[in-house]
Amino acid sequence: MKYGITAATGHFGQVAVKELVDLVGADNVVAIARNLEKTKQLLPDNVEVRQGDYDDKNSLVSAFEGLDKVLFISSQPGGKITRLEQHTNVVDALKEAKVGFVAYTSFPHADQAKSALASDHTATEKLIAESGIEHSFLRNNWYLENEAGFLNGEDIVYAAGDGKVGWALEREYAEGAVKVLASDDTKDVYEFAGASRSYADLAKAVGEVYGKKIAVTNVASDDYKTGLEKAGLDENTIGFILMIQDLIKQGELTEETSDLEDVLGHELKALPEAIKEVIGR
Repeated sequence: MKYGITAATGHFGQVAVKELVDLVGADNVVAIARNLEKTKQLLPDNVEVRQGDYDDKNSLVSAFEGLDKVLFISSQPGGKITRLEQHTNVVDALKEAKVGFVAYTSFPHADQAKSALASDHTATEKLIAESGIEHSFLRNNWYLENEAGFLNGEDIVYAAGDGKVGWALEREYAEGAVKVLASDDTKDVYEFAGASRSYADLAKAVGEVYGKKIAVTNVASDDYKTGLEKAGLDENTIGFILMIQDLIKQGELTEETSDLEDVLGHELKALPEAIKEVIGR
């Protein structure tokens, strides 16, 4: 069985490659990335690296040649072509290369999510389902690393109301993805998440790490925007942050699932310990 992992230069991809090597051996793992030299520097020497660019379907067809299973890590928007065009290239290449199984890193409840952030993922899931390729959708909730700005021991100001988030470490999501990829018994959909927690819960855990009380204040979106502007953030960044806060406020990241722990075969790292891991990097 030959396994491939796309976007292997990102942190998620690097963790996934190393975990997969531990599971199935380096001879059975192919890392796929746009920049060959950079990828070879980041990964173990015994891992085969192939060039594959989401912007170039033909490069992907070549990269997928002879692979039985592929972990398709979703791209980031803002490239030369749209993310959906990139994802269409990947799915078309998977079909052309006759890959038998794909695990795709998607968005929480992508089949019903209302956020604009979910639209590319919803469309990609549809493309994969219509392709006829056997698949698993790995609907990752939220990386704890996304909240790095709230993990510095300072008081927390946010605008997400009573919304909750299924925070877990990025490496835990990556490990879960690899376990699914290497499994012979998979589900079509995994809602991967940690326990649903509020920003008040996060503040309590941060306080445990720093040994002090962390004040937590919810403010209106307009006031939050003003604070971000005073902090010197650009308009696009502010818009993205506000979109995330609204997403959480609307409950789209609230999740009650044991899928991630079930796949990993153990409990997720306790929140204070996970925070220590993030701030210790």
